[in-house]
Amino acid sequence: MSDLSTHSSRALAAQRRLLAMGFLAAAVFFLAACSNDMADQPRYDPLEPNEFFPDRRSARPLPEEAVPFSQVVEDPFFYTGRSEDGELVDAFPFEVTAEVLERGRERYDIYCSPCHGLDGYGQGMIVQRGFSPPPSFHIDRLREAPAGYFFEVITNGFGQMYSYDYPVEPADRWAITAYIRALQLSQNAQAEDLPPEAIQQLGGAQP
Repeated sequence: MSDLSTHSSRALAAQRRLLAMGFLAAAVFFLAACSNDMADQPRYDPLEPNEFFPDRRSARPLPEEAVPFSQVVEDPFFYTGRSEDGELVDAFPFEVTAEVLERGRERYDIYCSPCHGLDGYGQGMIVQRGFSPPPSFHIDRLREAPAGYFFEVITNGFGQMYSYDYPVEPADRWAITAYIRALQLSQNAQAEDLPPEAIQQLGGAQP
C-alpha cells in the first residue's frame, strides 16, 4: 500500500510538471507572437505611395513655418563664434547693451556659476563639494582669449564641461560671453579706466 501511494504521488507530480511546462510553452508562444505583431506593424517604406492622400505620397511635406530641430547655420559668426574662414572672432554679433549683460548675468548664474562661481574664479558650489575646479576666467590665457572662444566652449563643451548647445540658445550664449567679459573687466579694472564721476563715488581716488 505504501509503494502504491508513493507511485501515485510521483505520477501526480510528473503530470503537474508536464502541465506547467505546457503552460510555459504556450505563454512563450503567445508572447513571441505579440512581440512580432508590434515589431511588424503596418508602416510605409521611403517613397512608397499612399492612396489616402491626393498626391499619393506617404512622406508628408512639412507644415508651414515649421522649425527644424537642428538650426541651419546661415551665419557662421552668430552660430559658431568663427568667421567664414574658420577663425575665432573677437567681437559680438550684436550690440552689447545693459539688457544683454543683465540677460547674460541671469543665464550665467543659472548654468555657469555652480562650477565657475559667481565671480568667475572657478570656486562654485559643486567645486566646494568636491568637483574638480575649472580654470579661473581671470588668468591671462582666458582674459586674452577671443570672445568666440567662450561661445565655442559653451556650445561644444571642454574637458569635463559638457555642451550647453541644447539648453542655452545662441543669443544667450553670446550674452553669457559678454557677461564673462564684464566679470574679467571688473577684476582687472584700473582707476584710469573709470569716468571722473565714478572715481568721485569711490572716494576721490586719482589714477
